[in-house]
Amino acid sequence: MADHQHLQRLQKSVQEWNKWRRQHPEIVPDLSHANLIDANLIDANLIDTLLNSSDLSRANLSHATLSRANLSDADLINTNFSDAILLKAHLINTNLSRANLSYATLNGVHLNGANLSGTDFAGADLTGADLTSTDLSAANLAGAHLNGANLADAYLNSTSFGDRDFREINGLKTVRHRGPSPLSINSLYLSEGDIPESFVRGTGASESFIEYMRALAAKPIDYYTCFISYSSKDQNFVERLHADLQHEGVRCWYAPEDLKIGDPFRKRIDESIRVHDKLLLVLSEHSVNSAWVEKEVETAFEKEHRSHKLVLFPIKLDETVMHTDQAWAADIRRMRHIGNMSQWKDHDAYQRGLQRLLRDLKQERM
Repeated sequence: MADHQHLQRLQKSVQEWNKWRRQHPEIVPDLSHANLIDANLIDANLIDTLLNSSDLSRANLSHATLSRANLSDADLINTNFSDAILLKAHLINTNLSRANLSYATLNGVHLNGANLSGTDFAGADLTGADLTSTDLSAANLAGAHLNGANLADAYLNSTSFGDRDFREINGLKTVRHRGPSPLSINSLYLSEGDIPESFVRGTGASESFIEYMRALAAKPIDYYTCFISYSSKDQNFVERLHADLQHEGVRCWYAPEDLKIGDPFRKRIDESIRVHDKLLLVLSEHSVNSAWVEKEVETAFEKEHRSHKLVLFPIKLDETVMHTDQAWAADIRRMRHIGNMSQWKDHDAYQRGLQRLLRDLKQERM
């Protein structure tokens, strides 16, 4: 818990606090678990300060110095760190959602596991920063210095990188794409086409963009987007299928429909199908009797009718869909080849099913 005297001193005035810090450099201030919501801490000297598990939501720390400070597990929602210095600070598992870190100095900072959704890093120096397993959804990294930064296992969705040389960033191959993110043609030139294809495909870049990237990097050619819809109980199969499709040049995303609680069925399904070219529907005993399956089939068929292109690609993991008396299942049995992955744990059988699926996915017209 925070040292009461330390907290009172800081709350009195930043000027008095900074004077006290200069007079007692040997003291490590303890402000852990402190309530500093909306605090005005502009220019504060917080070097080496313990701020772990504190609440600094909406606080103003612009131009503050927080080098080596411990902010792990702190709430920093909408906090202003513009032009602040956070050299080698610890921000592990912090919530920095919608925080302003523009032009902040963050060299060597530890941000692993942090929520950085909607965070503004414009012009910030993140050289050598640890951004592993962070949530960078809707974050702004345009103009940020990311030389040597590690983004391994970070989550991206509508993340803005601006124009940059992606060769300077580590961990791009294991980034997790929850949705498309903009990727500029200038970045392609700056990187000389040397960006992991799995990363580029995950951003939602077009196939022509990827082909041009290969030309820049003097690499050979390939494939386009699909969404895999399934029950969470079939997660192991879907993770394997997703990895193999990505490897074969098919850009795809996946999410278990039965875990998306709280959204209206129609809106959610329409959006998933609208933004992807193809829908891979995994049918098993766990999914066939679910309400969302019927809605997805109906919506996919509607899109096919409008576009005159194949959208729905059903895959069965068992025989449930072949025996159910539901009307939508009868339509699928009558109108569509159902990919057979019932023996997916057998290597040869799985490969045969995968190759047939890849062949079907290349089919554009009905």
